[in-house]
Amino acid sequence: MKTSFIVAFLSCALLLTGCDSKQEEKEAEEKAAADSPADALQAIADKAKEMGDREAVDPVDFRKLKNLLPENLAGMARTEATGEKSGAMGFTVSTAHAKYKGSEGSLDVEIVDTGGIAGVSTMALAAWSIADIDKETTTGYEKTTTIEGYKAFEKYDNESKSGEINVLVADRYVVNVEGDHVSVDQLKEALKTIDLGKLGDMK
Repeated sequence: MKTSFIVAFLSCALLLTGCDSKQEEKEAEEKAAADSPADALQAIADKAKEMGDREAVDPVDFRKLKNLLPENLAGMARTEATGEKSGAMGFTVSTAHAKYKGSEGSLDVEIVDTGGIAGVSTMALAAWSIADIDKETTTGYEKTTTIEGYKAFEKYDNESKSGEINVLVADRYVVNVEGDHVSVDQLKEALKTIDLGKLGDMK
């Protein structure tokens, strides 16, 4: 999962947050300008500014996040559940992680509260949330979409029967569902089992 990346990211969070947010917006605009109409470009810029202006808040207790991870998910039993609060240089995130195993496939589910790093740092962990992606390969696809009203990213490979679905809730919580030897329907079923509404209401 992405926990190791988050810990590494926190070590340079101070440098990221010290950068001018306008520079981040400019880079997002330049990236989108090549293949996006003006209205889509403006929407991306507005979203980048909105997220960049958010103030850091204390992340919720990781135990609350763990409570959202059920014992059974998409017909698989939970084999491991962990949680932690990680930080560096005053920036913190709370993370809950669970592993599930079935007769053939497996799932990894992670919930991250990025409230302690906020702004452009959150965008770095969910860059797809301000993008428009629609790509097909010889064996699969990846795309941005909307799930239960939340911006999401979906990726799947038919050959390996592996994929992931990532969702951004309340511009703060990132939910990652990854699976091996599973179907797209199983990934979606697993995500639906997690109460995203309750997650978004957590403070």
